[in-house]
Amino acid sequence: MKFILLTFSLLCLYYWGNAEPIMEIRKVENNAFGLGETLEYDIVYGWITAGRGSFKIMPEPVFVNDRACFDVRYEVHSLKKLDWLYRVKDIYITKIDTLGIFPWEYEQRIREGNYKRDVFTKFDQINHKAFVKKDTFEIKEYVQDIASAMYYLRTYDLSLYKKGDVISLYNFYKDSTYTLDVRIHSRETIEVEAGTFRTIKLEPMVKKGGLFKNDGSIVIWLSDDERKIPVLVESKVFIGSIGVELVRFKGLRGEVNAKID
Repeated sequence: MKFILLTFSLLCLYYWGNAEPIMEIRKVENNAFGLGETLEYDIVYGWITAGRGSFKIMPEPVFVNDRACFDVRYEVHSLKKLDWLYRVKDIYITKIDTLGIFPWEYEQRIREGNYKRDVFTKFDQINHKAFVKKDTFEIKEYVQDIASAMYYLRTYDLSLYKKGDVISLYNFYKDSTYTLDVRIHSRETIEVEAGTFRTIKLEPMVKKGGLFKNDGSIVIWLSDDERKIPVLVESKVFIGSIGVELVRFKGLRGEVNAKID
């Protein structure tokens, strides 16, 4: 019996010693957002409100790979009265790990005029692979999609950053990983329909896969507090610029101390 126990112990030590180490998934401190957060926006072109948009974290978590995830949905649609001109109904869905703040799944359902595109991406964040249809691609550690990247950025303590600083992330789109640099510009007070806010002005240097088609810059103003909610987004397009302005919010994790009125 002693011989059997000794043999078993030696085998266990051998296999444990030669097995691949199990990746310890990171934990990110997050005081910015939580379940049930809803942010609603007007899509403005010039003086015209052309559409509505929203970022929503569903009230209940979903589970992917036995991990609890935020079910996040970004939706944008044109106003019905303008559908005859150019109809838009886009949905982006990302499943973000609640502890690690990285995506396990990402989906796009694009409907713009006569253009239609559906894409589903599954991430293996442990083995650093992305699966799109029948294809497999190598990815960087804790790669983001363009929607989850915004939520991950919101977990940063931006009070530690000054004008000109750059935060570098990785963004996967279609078949490649791109560096997503976010430049800190300034701190400004801005007014939108939802109120007046102290904000941090950022510029994501988006190369591909953005939420907005653009031929120039995208600038984002986040509330200058722990919530870091997107208050305003401006995006250059080939016919001018589009503004995405916060009109209302609910279900936040805490007070928006950057709101002045």
